[in-house]
Amino acid sequence: MTKKKLESLMDELIKTKNELFIKCNTIVKEKINAIKAVLIEVQNAANNETKSSAGDKHETGRAMAQLETEKLSAQLSETLKLERVLTLINPKEKHQLIGLGSLVITNNGNFYITVSLGKITINNETYFVISAVSPIGKQLIGLSKNDSFSFNGRPYLIKNVN
Repeated sequence: MTKKKLESLMDELIKTKNELFIKCNTIVKEKINAIKAVLIEVQNAANNETKSSAGDKHETGRAMAQLETEKLSAQLSETLKLERVLTLINPKEKHQLIGLGSLVITNNGNFYITVSLGKITINNETYFVISAVSPIGKQLIGLSKNDSFSFNGRPYLIKNVN
């Protein structure tokens, strides 16, 4: 591969990594806003429960609202952790060794190591957005271009890292 083609490929990877980073931030912020909105609805519904309802019905409604609030608060806490992890990533940073924030291109899929968000498609290409502590993330950490590994009996060759 010529130097010019290699530079063009690296520029494309940096651009893709930046787009993935922006998309991850957008998804996490949308999740946070959605959870907050539902939390407000649940709290408003609980506050609007009136004592004029039959006593047991009122208490049951409040208890259910409390359980829902606790569940949503736990979800919000976990999603805020994802947001904090994203603040540790500089999408412009180039990686030789795979670590948090790396974009990894393999013969069997593309991976962006940030937080666990599943599949994201950018420019008709699918990327698996995974956590560094996920099973495949743990295998990738510390590897570099041209390294290989096996996951679930499937061989992977790392074609590029950024």
